[in-house]
Amino acid sequence: MSQIERVAIVGGSHGNELTGVHLVKKFQQYPNLIDRESFKTLALLGNLKAIEEGKRYIDKDLNRCFTNQGLQNLQLSSYEDTRAKAIQQILQPQNQPFVDVIVDLHSTTANMGLSLIFCNMHPFLLRLGAYLSSINPMVKVFVNQQSREGGFLRSLCELGFVIEVGAVAQNILNAELFQQTEQLIYGILDYFEGCNQGNIPQINNMLTFYQYIKSVDYPRSDAYGGLHQRGEIKAMIHPQLQFRDYQPLNPGDPMFITFEGKDIFYEGESTVYPIFINEAAYYEKGIAMHLSQKQQEIV
Repeated sequence: MSQIERVAIVGGSHGNELTGVHLVKKFQQYPNLIDRESFKTLALLGNLKAIEEGKRYIDKDLNRCFTNQGLQNLQLSSYEDTRAKAIQQILQPQNQPFVDVIVDLHSTTANMGLSLIFCNMHPFLLRLGAYLSSINPMVKVFVNQQSREGGFLRSLCELGFVIEVGAVAQNILNAELFQQTEQLIYGILDYFEGCNQGNIPQINNMLTFYQYIKSVDYPRSDAYGGLHQRGEIKAMIHPQLQFRDYQPLNPGDPMFITFEGKDIFYEGESTVYPIFINEAAYYEKGIAMHLSQKQQEIV
């Protein structure tokens, strides 16, 4: 692994996720907190206008605007498309290489605790996940392999990843989660520093992680007004499943409940582990939860 020279910590890609917003503002005010001897750390706010207005986004989700095609298309003029191009310029100033690592800070209304989300199985990221989860058992690792065409900020560099914390409501700060996220960031930066100096921390080399299988929508009525329009939601997350992120969902377990009180059961053939259960921002995306497989790997 070559030296890490530049790290970007980005908060507020979604303007109503305040943990990342205020951590980045703190790091901008006290840069010594994220300074390390062997590399430079940049603290960057993402969707500036959405942060100002307390919204997830202005025109569209900024964290879907980082596709190759979108970044190269000068005709795209929404606020988020324009901001995505500006962020790319900041992360790769003229005549300089791209940042080595992006740490993208998010919060969720789902009960995700402290989660690391990787979009690839890079050995360095897996070792980082193993180290962080060994020093803090609250840390979970979710792997959702994606190409650049997903448009996620983290996909701009090979070692980009997300810290996702919850449950916390939109436009709300939770002091405990704020402090836990802050300490997790310092642990990450210290790990990078150790690796650069040839002093890689010793870890339990068995990583437990959760591999994305698929997304599940809410049960819906037939769509009205065209093929691509979703119908109305017919059921809610079942009370026995709510807030049980990373917990096993077995065939026959209740998954949803209709407004009339009828249970809808999980009909899969094997046990899965749901995450992002009932995430508020995913209603518009047609996602009730992601399903994952629990796996272990020596790293």
